[in-house]
Amino acid sequence: MTKDINARHTEKMRKIKAARDKMMQTKTDEKGLIIVHTGAGKGKSSSGFGMIMRCIAHGMPCAVVQFIKGNWVTGERKFLTERFADECRFFVSGEGFTWETQDRERDIAAAQNGWKIAKEQILDPEIQFVLLDEINIALRYDYLDIDEVVDFLLHQKPAMTHVCLTGRNAKPELIEAADLVTEMNLVKHPFRDGIKAQNGVEM
Repeated sequence: MTKDINARHTEKMRKIKAARDKMMQTKTDEKGLIIVHTGAGKGKSSSGFGMIMRCIAHGMPCAVVQFIKGNWVTGERKFLTERFADECRFFVSGEGFTWETQDRERDIAAAQNGWKIAKEQILDPEIQFVLLDEINIALRYDYLDIDEVVDFLLHQKPAMTHVCLTGRNAKPELIEAADLVTEMNLVKHPFRDGIKAQNGVEM
């Protein structure tokens, strides 16, 4: 009985591998991707920073432009600025969440400064991957012009440069322009049970 199950499994896996190999033969193109991580669930920034780690491992110069979070010192920021400053440039443009600053004009100025830095990094021929962390929040509140951002990504971004944009409520225009979109869904969150954000998990 076990031999029969194993034999069927082996044959099934052989067919899957053959189909997969055939499919992969047609996937030969390369391009710089526009990547969007959005949704109410946790993990959007974490996934973006995971890609930064991959870039560093592959010797790909990269940059992070962090919107909104401001002086909130995260583990990713400490890790990259203290240990991988040569491999990854790190810029912080925001002054904190909008309910903390309570100053829309200041938030707009910070976001626009961040977008200026972002464009410089994306256009830099040395940089191969740029993470725009929480830019979707700035776009949601119209601190940045969505049409300008999309137009730049589609028509001015170098062909082989990857750009990842994170944050809740990604605008439809950005989702339409992107090559890869992932939505993180919220199933459970400890905050609902009175648990605060903790180092190593959320910061």
